[in-house]
Amino acid sequence: MKRNEPHRNHPQDDAARPNDAASDSARETAEVSAAHKDVPQQDAVSSNLVVDIYDQMYHLRGPDPKYLQQLSALVDAKMRAVAQHGTTVDSLRVAVLAALNIADELVTLQQQRDALAGNVARNIKSRTETLAEMLDAVLDANRKVG
Repeated sequence: MKRNEPHRNHPQDDAARPNDAASDSARETAEVSAAHKDVPQQDAVSSNLVVDIYDQMYHLRGPDPKYLQQLSALVDAKMRAVAQHGTTVDSLRVAVLAALNIADELVTLQQQRDALAGNVARNIKSRTETLAEMLDAVLDANRKVG
Protein backbone atom coordinates (compact mmCIF):
# COMPACT_ATOMS: atom_id res chain seq x y z
CA MET A 1 0.00 0.00 0.00
CA LYS A 2 1.33 3.41 -0.91
CA ARG A 3 1.41 6.03 1.78
CA ASN A 4 -0.99 8.44 0.05
CA GLU A 5 -3.53 5.83 -0.99
CA PRO A 6 -5.70 4.81 1.96
CA HIS A 7 -7.38 1.45 1.37
CA ARG A 8 -11.12 1.20 1.82
CA ASN A 9 -12.74 -2.17 2.27
CA HIS A 10 -16.19 -0.98 3.30
CA PRO A 11 -18.47 1.40 1.37
CA GLN A 12 -19.64 3.00 4.60
CA ASP A 13 -16.02 4.04 5.25
CA ASP A 14 -16.30 6.61 2.47
CA ALA A 15 -18.88 8.64 4.39
CA ALA A 16 -16.85 8.55 7.58
CA ARG A 17 -13.41 9.43 6.16
CA PRO A 18 -12.10 12.45 8.05
CA ASN A 19 -10.49 14.16 5.07
CA ASP A 20 -13.17 13.73 2.42
CA ALA A 21 -13.75 17.09 0.77
CA ALA A 22 -17.54 16.86 1.20
CA SER A 23 -17.30 16.30 4.94
CA ASP A 24 -14.58 18.88 5.72
CA SER A 25 -16.96 21.77 6.32
CA ALA A 26 -19.52 19.72 8.25
CA ARG A 27 -17.04 17.78 10.36
CA GLU A 28 -16.87 18.70 14.02
CA THR A 29 -13.57 19.17 15.77
CA ALA A 30 -12.73 16.41 18.21
CA GLU A 31 -12.16 17.66 21.74
CA VAL A 32 -9.18 16.11 23.50
CA SER A 33 -8.71 16.75 27.19
CA ALA A 34 -5.17 16.92 28.49
CA ALA A 35 -4.76 14.33 31.20
CA HIS A 36 -1.27 15.35 32.17
CA LYS A 37 -0.44 17.49 35.17
CA ASP A 38 1.00 20.52 33.35
CA VAL A 39 -2.32 21.75 31.96
CA PRO A 40 -5.24 22.53 34.27
CA GLN A 41 -8.27 21.09 32.48
CA GLN A 42 -10.99 23.44 33.64
CA ASP A 43 -9.28 26.81 33.20
CA ALA A 44 -7.27 26.05 30.06
CA VAL A 45 -8.21 27.71 26.79
CA SER A 46 -8.75 25.17 24.03
CA SER A 47 -6.86 25.61 20.81
CA ASN A 48 -7.50 23.98 17.46
CA LEU A 49 -4.93 21.80 15.75
CA VAL A 50 -4.88 19.79 12.54
CA VAL A 51 -2.91 16.55 12.77
CA ASP A 52 -2.03 13.81 10.30
CA ILE A 53 -2.55 10.29 11.60
CA TYR A 54 -1.96 7.44 9.16
CA ASP A 55 -2.40 9.76 6.17
CA GLN A 56 -5.68 11.16 7.43
CA MET A 57 -6.21 14.71 8.64
CA TYR A 58 -7.99 15.24 11.96
CA HIS A 59 -9.12 18.48 13.55
CA LEU A 60 -8.50 18.36 17.29
CA ARG A 61 -9.18 20.80 20.08
CA GLY A 62 -7.52 20.82 23.47
CA PRO A 63 -5.67 22.97 25.98
CA ASP A 64 -2.15 21.94 24.92
CA PRO A 65 -1.30 21.71 21.19
CA LYS A 66 2.14 20.21 21.88
CA TYR A 67 0.56 17.42 23.90
CA LEU A 68 -2.02 16.78 21.17
CA GLN A 69 0.77 16.62 18.62
CA GLN A 70 2.65 14.16 20.84
CA LEU A 71 -0.42 11.93 21.18
CA SER A 72 -1.09 12.09 17.45
CA ALA A 73 2.49 11.15 16.64
CA LEU A 74 2.26 8.18 19.02
CA VAL A 75 -0.94 6.91 17.41
CA ASP A 76 0.47 7.44 13.91
CA ALA A 77 3.67 5.56 14.81
CA LYS A 78 1.70 2.67 16.34
CA MET A 79 -0.53 2.40 13.30
CA ARG A 80 2.45 2.40 10.94
CA ALA A 81 4.22 -0.25 13.02
CA VAL A 82 1.12 -2.46 12.97
CA ALA A 83 0.71 -1.97 9.21
CA GLN A 84 4.37 -2.72 8.60
CA HIS A 85 4.30 -5.99 10.55
CA GLY A 86 0.86 -7.15 9.46
CA THR A 87 -0.87 -8.16 6.29
CA THR A 88 -3.98 -6.02 6.58
CA VAL A 89 -4.36 -2.84 4.56
CA ASP A 90 -7.72 -1.84 6.03
CA SER A 91 -7.08 1.33 8.03
CA LEU A 92 -9.86 0.54 10.50
CA ARG A 93 -8.28 -2.82 11.33
CA VAL A 94 -4.87 -1.17 11.61
CA ALA A 95 -6.37 1.41 13.99
CA VAL A 96 -7.99 -1.27 16.16
CA LEU A 97 -4.78 -3.31 16.32
CA ALA A 98 -2.80 -0.17 17.19
CA ALA A 99 -5.36 0.65 19.89
CA LEU A 100 -4.96 -2.86 21.30
CA ASN A 101 -1.18 -2.39 21.39
CA ILE A 102 -1.55 0.95 23.17
CA ALA A 103 -4.08 -0.57 25.61
CA ASP A 104 -1.65 -3.42 26.32
CA GLU A 105 1.11 -0.92 27.10
CA LEU A 106 -1.27 1.02 29.35
CA VAL A 107 -2.36 -2.06 31.31
CA THR A 108 1.24 -3.24 31.66
CA LEU A 109 2.30 0.17 33.00
CA GLN A 110 -0.67 0.25 35.38
CA GLN A 111 0.29 -3.19 36.71
CA GLN A 112 3.91 -2.07 37.15
CA ARG A 113 2.75 1.09 38.93
CA ASP A 114 0.48 -0.92 41.22
CA ALA A 115 3.31 -3.37 41.99
CA LEU A 116 5.65 -0.48 42.78
CA ALA A 117 3.01 1.18 44.95
CA GLY A 118 2.57 -2.12 46.81
CA ASN A 119 6.34 -2.40 47.30
CA VAL A 120 6.52 1.17 48.58
CA ALA A 121 3.63 0.54 50.98
CA ARG A 122 5.26 -2.64 52.30
CA ASN A 123 8.59 -0.82 52.63
CA ILE A 124 6.98 2.03 54.57
CA LYS A 125 5.14 -0.43 56.84
CA SER A 126 8.34 -2.37 57.52
CA ARG A 127 10.31 0.79 58.30
CA THR A 128 7.52 2.09 60.51
CA GLU A 129 7.48 -1.15 62.47
CA THR A 130 11.29 -1.06 62.82
CA LEU A 131 11.20 2.55 64.02
CA ALA A 132 8.41 1.73 66.50
CA GLU A 133 10.46 -1.17 67.87
CA MET A 134 13.54 1.06 68.16
CA LEU A 135 11.50 3.77 69.89
CA ASP A 136 10.02 1.23 72.31
CA ALA A 137 13.53 -0.03 73.10
CA VAL A 138 14.81 3.49 73.78
CA LEU A 139 11.78 4.33 75.95
CA ASP A 140 12.19 1.06 77.92
CA ALA A 141 15.88 1.84 78.47
CA ASN A 142 15.02 5.36 79.67
CA ARG A 143 12.40 3.99 82.10
CA LYS A 144 14.94 1.61 83.61
CA VAL A 145 17.55 4.35 84.00
CA GLY A 146 15.18 7.01 85.29
